Amino acid sequence: MMIANPQGHAAPDVPARASAPRAHHFRGSLGRFATGVAIVTFDGVTKRHGITVNSFTSVSMDPPLVLVSIARSTKAHNELAGRPFTVNILGAEQQQLAMHFAGKPGPEPLWVESETAPRLSNVLAYFECRPWAAYDGGDHTLYLGEVADFNYRNGDALAFANSRFTIIPESQLGMEDLL
Repeated sequence: MMIANPQGHAAPDVPARASAPRAHHFRGSLGRFATGVAIVTFDGVTKRHGITVNSFTSVSMDPPLVLVSIARSTKAHNELAGRPFTVNILGAEQQQLAMHFAGKPGPEPLWVESETAPRLSNVLAYFECRPWAAYDGGDHTLYLGEVADFNYRNGDALAFANSRFTIIPESQLGMEDLL
């Protein structure tokens, strides 16, 4: 799958665009937006991968599409292209799992096999995806996946804001009640 920028050209190597102090301030400003915490899992060429992310969003209900933003500097970045993947949304008790896939290894996670892509056991929600498209996003690639299977359980959500983990109580989630 070729990654193209909006002008339709192959994505070039991404040059540094912001000075260090300005980039630090930009990152700090972005950090004020609280996000959920997810792990993207997939089978690579030689091994199974997991990448902790907080850039995840729904894109479309028909067809059901979701988007994850993966840093080009991530070891598994290039292996994700064109592969099925699962977005695993973490519960409040799964901070150690987030750290494990962010490069601070902990206990080996429990995996669940699936027809689409591997997922992690007992996550708050999951979305198994077939590759749909990939787009140049500067120093990231935006991967869209078509949701093939999904589910959720009850529980508090793990969130990230101001460069630290926090919890969103289940009593404040409840979006399914809006339907």
